[in-house]
Amino acid sequence: MIIENGTAGGDTSGRGLLQTVDWRLVGCWLALVLFGWINIYAAVRSGDPTSIFDLGCNAGKQALWIGTSVLLAIFVLFVINPHLWEVISVPSYAVVYVLLVAVIFLSKDVKGSHSWFELGPVKFQPAELSKITTSLVLAAFMSRPNFKMSRRRDFLIAAAIVLFPMLTIVAESETGSALVYVGFIFVFYREGFSGWFLFMMGMAILLFILTLVTNWWISMIVLGVVCLAYYINVLRHSRRAARVRRVSLRNMIIAFAAGVVMIFATNFLFNHVLQEHQRARIEVLLGMKEDPSGVGYNVRQSMIAIGSGGFFGKGYLNGTQTTYGFVPEQSTDFIFCTVGEEWGFVGCLFVILIYALMIAWIIQDADRARESFTRIYGYGLASCLFMHLFINIGMTIGLMPVIGIPLPLFSYGGSSLWAFTTMLFIFIALNKQGKKYF
Repeated sequence: MIIENGTAGGDTSGRGLLQTVDWRLVGCWLALVLFGWINIYAAVRSGDPTSIFDLGCNAGKQALWIGTSVLLAIFVLFVINPHLWEVISVPSYAVVYVLLVAVIFLSKDVKGSHSWFELGPVKFQPAELSKITTSLVLAAFMSRPNFKMSRRRDFLIAAAIVLFPMLTIVAESETGSALVYVGFIFVFYREGFSGWFLFMMGMAILLFILTLVTNWWISMIVLGVVCLAYYINVLRHSRRAARVRRVSLRNMIIAFAAGVVMIFATNFLFNHVLQEHQRARIEVLLGMKEDPSGVGYNVRQSMIAIGSGGFFGKGYLNGTQTTYGFVPEQSTDFIFCTVGEEWGFVGCLFVILIYALMIAWIIQDADRARESFTRIYGYGLASCLFMHLFINIGMTIGLMPVIGIPLPLFSYGGSSLWAFTTMLFIFIALNKQGKKYF
């Protein structure tokens, strides 16, 4: 192939910004950021006619974060060489991990959590950066030519890359941020991870919940039926493959043994590993107890707000739950209930649709990427966005415990907005570079 004047394959012009930048993702980013901003103003206005640009309230501060995020996006997309991200992936991962450990000992206790550095008026959360560096170093490692997910050593290293920051964030008492790392299983699955292990994880969650809300013997019956049904299904479809039957029988025995351990470990994990406020939230979520004025207050008020919005909502700045501040943390963790009350079902559907399109387009671009580093990083980005979306919205409508996690690019907060803006535009830049001469 002749390469001339920086182009390849006979293309003497290269491809411009209109063809190489995925403007669909940029449009989704802009829509979420701006719609989030006006809803933050609705959440903090409380009947006081302050300006949306007033730096004395969260809406004004968010305007500042949005402005700096635009500059950050431009810098990542047009100034930094996209190849640099793979080069600095390991050093950046190490630096951020040191910060994750340091914040445990150097930060103040904020609602039981040690996860924020305070630099004057600015608060900074290393856990937000960790999602970026984990995605980068995971992509760098898994994109090596000799990497195989089926090889035990490679799998253990990849798992350790995810588990080290995840467990450190758990030590900070930031369960919500740590839970996001579970989404990296999607990256593993797309790169050859066995679906059997996903089944095992799903069963573990099911048995944990079932044992809490019923009895251990009911969980044992469910476990036995599921394992037996799996093996019978294998026998029906592989009658002549003796090796497949042997492996399936071994898997079934391992699954059953692991399930039994999970069942009898549930009470210990629930009573001695989880913290008191986490146990209380799970109990309220699973209907094990009622606490409408305590732990369940936030969710109850959030559901009232969303339900009262109806199909089209009460109108912008007309939400009573929002205006009179019935929902705590409404501009951050519970911003989605503002959308439900003032914009109704239509507004909620619009927000979810924007996220769904963004995630779908990221996966589409990742699948088409020429470089495996770009593909794997894109899967990591999609996983983080999905987990945040699933947990946050599930939390506001009572399907997930309240664990304090923002709606990405939408909730108030500089650390989260900067981190997700950087993470998204790194992918757009990597994708742009791959399309330049393609």
